[in-house]
Amino acid sequence: MKLEIPIQITAADSIKRTIAGRIVSFNETANASTGKVMFKDGSLTPTPVKLNLEHDGTRPIGKTLSMDFSSDSTAIDGVFKIANTNAGSDALVEAQDGLRDGFSVEVMANEFTYDKAGTMVVSSGEIVGVALVTNPAFKSARVSDVAATEAIPEASDTASEETQTEGDEVSDSIVNEAPAVETVEASRSVQATGTPIAYTAPRLEFTASKYLESKIKAALGDESARQYVLAAADTTDNAGLVPTRQLTEVINGLANNTRSNIDAISRGALPDAGMTFEIPKITVLPGVGTVAEAGTPTETDQNAAFITVDVKKAIGQQTFSVELLDRSNPLFLNELMMNLAAQYAKVTDTAVNAALISGASLDATTITTYPTAAELLGVIARGSASVYSNTQGFARNIIMNTSQWSNVMTLNNNGAPLYNVANGTNNFTGGVSTPTSIRGNVAGLDLFVTANTAAGTDTDGSILIVNPSAYTYYESPTYELRADVIASGSVSIAMYGYYAIATKIGAGAFKNNKA
Repeated sequence: MKLEIPIQITAADSIKRTIAGRIVSFNETANASTGKVMFKDGSLTPTPVKLNLEHDGTRPIGKTLSMDFSSDSTAIDGVFKIANTNAGSDALVEAQDGLRDGFSVEVMANEFTYDKAGTMVVSSGEIVGVALVTNPAFKSARVSDVAATEAIPEASDTASEETQTEGDEVSDSIVNEAPAVETVEASRSVQATGTPIAYTAPRLEFTASKYLESKIKAALGDESARQYVLAAADTTDNAGLVPTRQLTEVINGLANNTRSNIDAISRGALPDAGMTFEIPKITVLPGVGTVAEAGTPTETDQNAAFITVDVKKAIGQQTFSVELLDRSNPLFLNELMMNLAAQYAKVTDTAVNAALISGASLDATTITTYPTAAELLGVIARGSASVYSNTQGFARNIIMNTSQWSNVMTLNNNGAPLYNVANGTNNFTGGVSTPTSIRGNVAGLDLFVTANTAAGTDTDGSILIVNPSAYTYYESPTYELRADVIASGSVSIAMYGYYAIATKIGAGAFKNNKA
């Protein structure tokens, strides 16, 4: 979250290049990028950070000289050393003249709650940055000192002598004085001889330096400067003066790292070599029978065979210019790697869903596309019995696609929901399935909701009853590969990994038979 705090200049001198003031106040409600927020006493710890310009991490203008709790422990105050750069010098002037008069502290909230008014109450967080900005939030925060090495314009020799002190200190009266404006009178011999038939107002020079000058003059009563400031405030016709900011927040509604199908079966480590591996499987059990006294024992040899499991590779790649890598915000590369990982998760999870559907036993009873409560219980009962009969193990999980999940949440008994309320609030509740979680419980089976389904929305296999021990997903670590393409001046980045799906007992899954 980012909290923006107003500052006010109270002193200046010509020796130190510093800006000091209140960073954040405790127990005081403020506006943040996440909404209303309040920090409890001691929820933040002073820590050295860089001072950036308008939250742009590529434009640092200073760093922390000191940061500590206030004398009454109700806030955190900081002193920042401003770099001797053009941007740093401009920032000092803008802070002194009230143009860029806000501190904005960036906080990572670790522990928090919400009160009845919807305010986030933070009990533990970290200060990760501070910026010099224009917009305020904490009304109580103020900058206590600004010091600059720049020479301060003298209003007159007399004023300079009266306010100059030892150490070249300059008082506020000098800081706030504007230089005298020389008036130039046109020659009397040049006079207008008529009224023009058309008049066009001169084009105004909208620049940061001109705006700063006019802001100072307007504060001293200059009407022309005041009109200039009003014109500059018209953002519809002054491109560049009020820039459009681009946030570092990235909206992504296309991918996540959820792998419900893989979570619903057992997991294993992929062997370190080979593109296939084998698992021994008992195919014939030894014989045991009841015989008469002195009778011949039953003799049937135990047999075993190997099942062969294929190793597959999932890989994704993107090629882009070196300029994009070198000159762009690091956010681009971070998002690329996260989305490659999300796509890797989707591909592998969809492959497991296809393997489950392929090997599952088909329900002998057909049901409607989206079953009623009674039909759903029938699928679960038949599936659980089938899985136990074929695997000698219990069905523990049920996998549904999003359409079946939606249907389950509508099932009710005379209007009382069966699955989308907490246990105990409805005498007919047979589990929990809510809109806010893809995990739940339906009729005693753990529910896993998946959007990564190889089948269609309403085909056979949109409901799967699974014994997790009958299937195992093996996976290697994921790898990242980077290569420079010299000929085209581009960079290729690939993310890949190896995986295998072992169908140990095909009848360990049971799928619905859609009517």
